[in-house]
Amino acid sequence: GVLSTAEFIASPNYSTRPNDNDIRLIVIHNISLPPSEFKKTDKTGVHYVKAFFQNQLSPDDHPYFATLYQMQVSSHVFIERDGATTQFVNLNDRAWHAGNSRYLGQDNCNDYSIGIELEGDDYSEFTQVQYERLAQIVQAINTAYPKTKNHLAGHSDIARGRKSDPGLEFNWQKLRQLIR
Repeated sequence: GVLSTAEFIASPNYSTRPNDNDIRLIVIHNISLPPSEFKKTDKTGVHYVKAFFQNQLSPDDHPYFATLYQMQVSSHVFIERDGATTQFVNLNDRAWHAGNSRYLGQDNCNDYSIGIELEGDDYSEFTQVQYERLAQIVQAINTAYPKTKNHLAGHSDIARGRKSDPGLEFNWQKLRQLIR
């Protein structure tokens, strides 16, 4: 459940899976804090997204943060623009990334999915190194959790009308070619 190629920083925002780790879906997201700003850090040098997933985001650092700093959210993995990769939740555990969601007729995707966040937004292109790291991680997940093969979705696919990520600029074809 731990990626050897990622730095592990534990998030308190996780729980055990209800169905004996029946992991069968990978969900791709995007995130940037503040919105559409990349590589931003707090005064101590901690990336804002990392602070958010650890419940350490200060509402005083940016007006937008006052709207979300108390949310308890996590993702299994976060890939920055330069490819730096951080894991926050063991893949065998339930990260809190999908919210109200449905995939192939089954609700609560957090129960059976692995969430991967890319540093980005809905309108900016992702970097080549992000696609390469994402493909490597998807391959590793497919090997460790074979039921995830052919079950790769965007947050927008499982939370229709509520979410739009990974966004208009996400290149699914490029990712699939790299995975092959």
